[in-house]
Amino acid sequence: MKTIMLLRKLEKYPVFNLKTLSEIIGKNRDYAKLVIYRLKKEGLIFEIERNRYTLNKDPLLVASNILWPCYISSWTALRYYNLTEQLPQISYIMTTRAKKKKEVIFNNTKIVFIKIKPKYFFGYKKEIYNGFQIFIAEKEKALLDSVLFKKISFSEISDIINNNIKNINVPLLISYLIKIKNKAMIKRFGFLLYKNNIDIYKKVKKFIDFKYVPLDYAIKAKGEKNKKWKIIENVEL
Repeated sequence: MKTIMLLRKLEKYPVFNLKTLSEIIGKNRDYAKLVIYRLKKEGLIFEIERNRYTLNKDPLLVASNILWPCYISSWTALRYYNLTEQLPQISYIMTTRAKKKKEVIFNNTKIVFIKIKPKYFFGYKKEIYNGFQIFIAEKEKALLDSVLFKKISFSEISDIINNNIKNINVPLLISYLIKIKNKAMIKRFGFLLYKNNIDIYKKVKKFIDFKYVPLDYAIKAKGEKNKKWKIIENVEL
């Protein structure tokens, strides 16, 4: 098969492996390895990791198609929705699968795979991006994932919400908070929403115990105590 015809067939795949290539050219695995070697040497395809290749240079597209099930979250998702102007250097991928290699560097972007419990694997959707399917967290779930797995400081999360409160589905955010049932996170978001004149205390009261938690987990727990939300105000909102 001529190279140009092969590349046109491979263009249909955001990510492919030796098996896919072998099926396309109708040759065995060893021959497919030789073809891969030649295409890589000529700069026509790019290696993502062992037995994962692509014709694309976009880390967002690649990250969502390395394994399944998975979805993009945290900074990358928030940037995708234009909730932040920060250009992330790390793409966080949530998955329920165990992956031996938890980090991949692709086109100067680090792709980090976070294994999560099945109960947290929700709140994502399918989007068409550059002609391909990607799976990405909803805005509200991306915010919660960032806090639940502590990938963004709560001070930065607060700034994002304060600046985009009209673009956030608050009822959905609340329903996801209750579904996750993380008490510390409920206290933090409850307090933050209260500062935005949205009081959800009655809806989450049963999750508010007597233990105080720092508002920002990335900073020393020192500051005024908020008795209602059991929050140590170690940062100003």
